[in-house]
Amino acid sequence: MAVSTISSVKIAGIATVVPSQSSPVGSGGDDGDLSKVIASTGVHSRRVSAPEVCTSDLCVKAAEVVLDGAHWDRDTVDLLIFVSQTPDQVLPATACLLHGRLGLGKQCAAFDVNLGCSGYVYGLSLASAHLQAGMASRVLLLVGDTISKITSAEDRSVAYLFGDAGTATLLERDAGAAPMNYITGTDGSGGVHLQVEAGLFRKPSSEITRTQTVREGGNVRNDEQLFMNGAEIFNFTIREIPSLIRSTLEQAQWSLNDVDAVVLHQANQFMINYLAKRMKLPPEKVVLALEEYGNTSSASIPLAICAQLKDRLSKGRMKLLLAGFGVGFSWAAAAIELDQPFIAPVTDY
Repeated sequence: MAVSTISSVKIAGIATVVPSQSSPVGSGGDDGDLSKVIASTGVHSRRVSAPEVCTSDLCVKAAEVVLDGAHWDRDTVDLLIFVSQTPDQVLPATACLLHGRLGLGKQCAAFDVNLGCSGYVYGLSLASAHLQAGMASRVLLLVGDTISKITSAEDRSVAYLFGDAGTATLLERDAGAAPMNYITGTDGSGGVHLQVEAGLFRKPSSEITRTQTVREGGNVRNDEQLFMNGAEIFNFTIREIPSLIRSTLEQAQWSLNDVDAVVLHQANQFMINYLAKRMKLPPEKVVLALEEYGNTSSASIPLAICAQLKDRLSKGRMKLLLAGFGVGFSWAAAAIELDQPFIAPVTDY
């Protein structure tokens, strides 16, 4: 695993934007097992983007909210990173399109990162490393997904779980900032268990790949829609994440008593609760933000911060343990201390 300690970098602001349309779990169909689905996932409703709304649209609004809230001049941003699995198009990089839409200066570098569940923490580590190395002084990190666009309404393994969101995080150099500790890792052999198999170059779009058929467990989807092997994802999580959390605490020289809040990727309520019990994490420190939003993939950690920690962060310093894990298989954790950054309430698009 890659381990790093970053100094003199702080998070100055976080904003999250979600589609205004709320889709209750089970809407549009009669399902006698819905109560079990809700009890397991913790998801009562999801925010679903309109057909014409892309992840970039949500991220633009989030960027505008946080830039204004933190009083940053756009010409002072010299790096934009866009982390998503649902970009606007194959090329150019969506980061370049976002750069233009936001009116950032020509001195600002911009690039895309294709990551999902671990993507926010990976994005923080990339932004932090660029700042510490002197390659940037201010970074705009945009992270989000509109996974609802690539799920089948007739695939029960994903249809009631995933929601859409876009987020924006500001990072800058600050000599007085507390150290940030990151650990990242990958097991690419697990990539087949959470994937969209077709639609690009390895398996181009065709009439066959676009045709929905009945799959395992009676689920219906095509090869250009999301497939998730929930059992394998769960096994991966309980195999890798407890040691990841322990190692991150050790690297930061923190105990669980030092941590003010634990923000895990909001995969589903059962998985978060299982990890919390296995790791003996104090329940009152484990953040849950699934009920109204669902699993928002790469956006789930910053969304949880905005939804559940905004008021506490406005009152003083907080030590946060973050961990993202899933598609890839990929994982990333961070031990960071936030000192009253600008945190916007979750905003509708």
